[in-house]
Amino acid sequence: MDDQPLTDSGNADPHGADSPDADPDQVRSDGSTPGRRFSKVTAAVLGVALVVIGLDLLTKTTAVATLDPQRPVEIIGDVVTLRLVRNSGAAFSLASGYTWVLTIIALVVVAVIIRYSSRLKSWGWAIGLALVLGGAIGNLIDRIFRAPAPLQGHVVDFVSVGWFPVFNVADSAVVCGAILLVALSALGFDYDGSRTGWAARRDRHTAEHTDTHSDNDEDGGTTHA
Repeated sequence: MDDQPLTDSGNADPHGADSPDADPDQVRSDGSTPGRRFSKVTAAVLGVALVVIGLDLLTKTTAVATLDPQRPVEIIGDVVTLRLVRNSGAAFSLASGYTWVLTIIALVVVAVIIRYSSRLKSWGWAIGLALVLGGAIGNLIDRIFRAPAPLQGHVVDFVSVGWFPVFNVADSAVVCGAILLVALSALGFDYDGSRTGWAARRDRHTAEHTDTHSDNDEDGGTTHA
């Protein structure tokens, strides 16, 4: 896994951000980032989230219109089926009966991700948070607008795989995004583009390997009289 930072610190202006020779379009490394980077990162997060939301709404609408709750559709025998259910709980039917609590949690998660998305300097983190954001909003739409009541609506689930609880596209996005974020953290790819642990060691090894090859190439290209 190679998570590329959104900014390249190696190309920072040697004159400093406050120098008259500094590039006005250069992304600053401190907290006072210009709107250009804010738009870039936020647009990326919202773009991926909107794709997830669109797929979630499309598949849920199709499932409600075509599936009979009493007649599951077999895709791969009885291992993978399409089975329409209404879920009052969280992803994979967890915490049923606490719909209003889950709605509040989802609202907080959405607000936090949007609020701090401009601080991201890692494409991996941006994609992971975008998946979580899209999935959270997808299920939040169900909780707000579907029966039995506003903020207490039941989420439409329709995919059944083996012994897993029935789930939907939004659930899958949240889980995949969370797994990606955990993997990035474990490998040392931080949200601010910095590297620690395994990622930092790999970068040092790559740099040393590149320097060694450069030195060998220079030695090999020297012409002796």
